[in-house]
Amino acid sequence: MMLRAVLDSNVVLAANGATNPLSPNKEVINRWAVGEFIWLVTADIAAEYAEKLLDRGKAPSEVEAFITGLFLLAECVEIRFFHFRHYPVDSDDTIFLLCAINGAASHLVSYDRHLLDVGIFYDEFATCRPTEFLTALRT
Repeated sequence: MMLRAVLDSNVVLAANGATNPLSPNKEVINRWAVGEFIWLVTADIAAEYAEKLLDRGKAPSEVEAFITGLFLLAECVEIRFFHFRHYPVDSDDTIFLLCAINGAASHLVSYDRHLLDVGIFYDEFATCRPTEFLTALRT
C-alpha cells in the first residue's frame, strides 16, 4: 500500500531552504516527485505554503510554479469531517490535522512539537518527523 502523507509547512520550508543535497526534507520532496508516496493537500494548506515561501523571499513566479506543480501531482483533499477527538494547541495546525483525517493519511509529517504531540490521539495515522517518515518509505 502506498503511503499517504500530509506535510506541515515547516517541512516544505526546510526542504526549500536546504543547501545540503542530503537533507532529509529534500529527500522527502524528491521521493514524492518520483511517485514514492501520495502528498495530501488542501487549498488552505497550499495557500499557507505559498504565504510562508513568499515571506522567506522566494520569487512569486517560483512560488506559483511550485503550487501549480503541487496541485497537478498531489491529491487534493476535500474537508468534509470537522470533528476532533483532541484539538491542536495551535489553531494553525488545524488544517493539517483535518487534511490527515479527511484524506485518510498514513502519516502527518512535521517538526512542530504541538502537532506531533496531538498525534497520540489519532491512531489512524502516524505523526512523525521527516527522518521517521523516510524510514517508513524505505521499508
